[in-house]
Amino acid sequence: MSESTRIAFRDGSFVPYADLAVGFGTHALHYGTSVFEGLRAYWDADADELFLFRPREHFERLRGSARFFGMTPPYSAEELCRLTTELLARNELREDAYVRPVLYKGGDGIGLWRSDLPDCFAIFAVPMGKYIGDGGIRCCVSSWRRPHGNSAPARAKIGGMYAAMALARHEALEKGFDEAILLSADGRVAEGSAENIFLVIDGQLVTPSLGNDVLAGITRASVIDLAAAELGLTVVERDVNQSELTFADEVFLCGTAAEITPVVEIDHRVVGDGSVGPITGALARVYDAVAHGTRSEYLSWCRPVYAQTLEGAAR
Repeated sequence: MSESTRIAFRDGSFVPYADLAVGFGTHALHYGTSVFEGLRAYWDADADELFLFRPREHFERLRGSARFFGMTPPYSAEELCRLTTELLARNELREDAYVRPVLYKGGDGIGLWRSDLPDCFAIFAVPMGKYIGDGGIRCCVSSWRRPHGNSAPARAKIGGMYAAMALARHEALEKGFDEAILLSADGRVAEGSAENIFLVIDGQLVTPSLGNDVLAGITRASVIDLAAAELGLTVVERDVNQSELTFADEVFLCGTAAEITPVVEIDHRVVGDGSVGPITGALARVYDAVAHGTRSEYLSWCRPVYAQTLEGAAR
């Protein structure tokens, strides 16, 4: 995909990607008044198909996030799924890709809120391989806390709220780590800067409960389902103390961009034996197969791009 031929979608039309530029006075740029999603699409060369992973769940969450600002996406979740598959097909993507839909407050002028701010909507897609990198990563526990749910809704993907996450990741990279782990306002383990977190403790899969102001991640939900159905694991959602990061047998982060990323070191302490653990590895392999559309029992999670586009053209 070359920059000159990239296609995006904005406010009802497919347009050149370069036309997505917004004015410097755009409200969302100054005050974070936007909501967004991130979706993955996976290329299966054997099937000659690109599979969009769990798009309906992502777009339903986008619509939920939008309600906090009184915004409504101009399309239903199903219409957004169709628009996104068409966008990917128009870009002729035949490799793993990432899709970013954004609903934001436009307009111009200074002021935290005005009733006349217009809702603007755009989607674009880019090729994407590994978000963090292959193999295990090194993390630190950030000095920045995950914002409390009374400060900003944890279940919504609001642009302005991610400033705290960006601070945490910046701190981690500055210290020479790959990623940050944030604690909640009361000091419990919450999540990574853009990922949920899981621990393997005594053969059980443990993850912070949603009551700890963590995002209700779609990858998180997928991991919970796959761990139980495919590996027969007991999955426990509960409060997680920071000290448990040290004693866990395995730790991994998961998210749309990060997929399943093993953590092999936290604050210079080795996790387990310092290698990718067997449960993390098994889950990563299952997740990869499911997301690439090679497991027939999970095909309802995967929306084919080119088959659907051809079907739509035939109609």
